[in-house]
Formats: sequence, C-alpha cells, structure tokens
Amino acid sequence: MGRKDGREKNVQKTARYLMLDEGRGLVFLSMFFYHAMWDLVYLFGVDAGWYRGTAGYVWQQSICWSFILLSGFCWPFGREKYRRGLLVFGAGALVTAVTCLFLPQDRVIFGVLTFLGTASLLTTFFHPLLLRMRAVPGFLTAVLLFVLTRNVNRGCLGFEGWRWIPLPDGWYRNLFSAFFGFPAKDFYSTDYFSLFPWLFLYLTGYFLHRCLTEGGCPDKKARLAGDRADRPVTERTDSCQPQTTAALPHFLKQGHVPALRWIGRHSLLCYLLHQPVLFLFLSAVYFLF
Repeated sequence: MGRKDGREKNVQKTARYLMLDEGRGLVFLSMFFYHAMWDLVYLFGVDAGWYRGTAGYVWQQSICWSFILLSGFCWPFGREKYRRGLLVFGAGALVTAVTCLFLPQDRVIFGVLTFLGTASLLTTFFHPLLLRMRAVPGFLTAVLLFVLTRNVNRGCLGFEGWRWIPLPDGWYRNLFSAFFGFPAKDFYSTDYFSLFPWLFLYLTGYFLHRCLTEGGCPDKKARLAGDRADRPVTERTDSCQPQTTAALPHFLKQGHVPALRWIGRHSLLCYLLHQPVLFLFLSAVYFLF
C-alpha cells in the first residue's frame, strides 16, 4: 500500500507543470513590489515621478497581461472548474466589500479577482462552443479582438495610444455597463478589470494552450478520446495539475525555485493577504522612522 501511495505521489509530482507555478509566483512578486510602490506614493506621499509616468504604467501592464494570459493558459488544468471560478469570484467580492466599507477612497470595484472568476466561469460554460473553433484561428481571433477593444474603457476602439473608432456615449451609463467595459464618467476603482477587453486576453491564453496541445486539431472526438486516455491517476484539482497530459513542452515541468513555486500554488491566498500585510508593515516603518 505504501509503495502504491508513493508511486501516485510521484505521478502527481511529475505531471505538474512546475514552471507555470513559478511563472505565476514571479508575476505575483512583481505585483507585490508594484503595490508596495503604490502604497508609498499614494498613501505615504513618497515622490516618485517615474512611477506615475510611462515606466510605472509599463510595469503595471506587464503584470496584468502576464497574469491574465497565464490564467487563461492554465484554465484546462484541474477539475471542478465551476467551483474554482466561483471561489475566485467570491474572493473578488470580498475585496470589494472590505475596501468599500473600510477604504472607500481606495475602493476596488470589478477588480482582477472578480474578472478572473467571471472569465473562468464563462470559459467553462462556453467551452463546448469554444471547442468547435480551431486552436490557431481561435488564438489569432482572440489577439485581434483584444487589440481592437483595448481602449473600450476610454470610449473608443483602438489599442493604447491609437484611438480608431469612438463609441456611443450612451453605452457608458452605470455599474452594469462598467462591468462589461463601459464605465460612466463618475466611476472609480483603484483596480478595474472589465470583461472587455480582458476576456479576449484570457482567451488568448486559453487558445495558446490548445495550440500547443492540439496542433490546431478541430476533431472534438479525437480530443475527447485523448482526454479519456490521458487522465491522471489521481483526482487532484491544483491549478497546474493537468486534467489531460497532452504534450505541453517538457521544460514546463522543470522547476528551479521552490519559493516561487509555493507562491504560485497559493497565489489566491497570497493575493488576499499581501495588501493588508504591506499596509501594516509600511505603516509601522513610517511611524517608527
């Protein structure tokens, strides 16, 4: 019995894509230091012009893009996808409730966790339809739609500095429209990720995973047959434990930094705790020194 348990643990260990955990951990650390700078600049009055300018914006966008793309890429892993999506969405609702009650001037409405939970639930619900699309055309379509809709929060179609087609002012009305990407002029949130354009970046990661595992194959029966044949022995639901063992590049299974891997595997908990910890630590330093 002990030998069998040991073999199953080895299967779990080798089947997991450790580098994806480490990538998530690395992005989290970048976000941690970005938020530390945000607290220093906006809560403690530290003068950092570079942070308010292009350098800070590029840093922030690198975190957003990486985390959302990686989340979409990891969607096929694990089971109980509805449960996972609801858990992340619930965590986002908790962040919104806490900030609105205790930090209304820095409130978070439709933050990244709310978005990631919504994107996961929508991808799960529409997965049978998404499977009808070839992986490579799906990937290219998602990229194109993300580029086209990147500026919808700003009132137009376009990408960053390029503003191509203005959108009707009537679309930007209330909280409901803000959820989809059309915030009213008086809408305010310190962390805002609307459904559009970010869903298309999430789906870019989803289709990228399929490009690597399917080669663009549209044959649903072949995919389902491969899914049944490749199911892992165990029933784990870790975010980077594959539900299928289709051939992602082997180097993704190689881990090098256990600390990053631990952070990546517990990224939701780390995210929920990092801002209170940062605020308490910086407050203590501020008052002591």
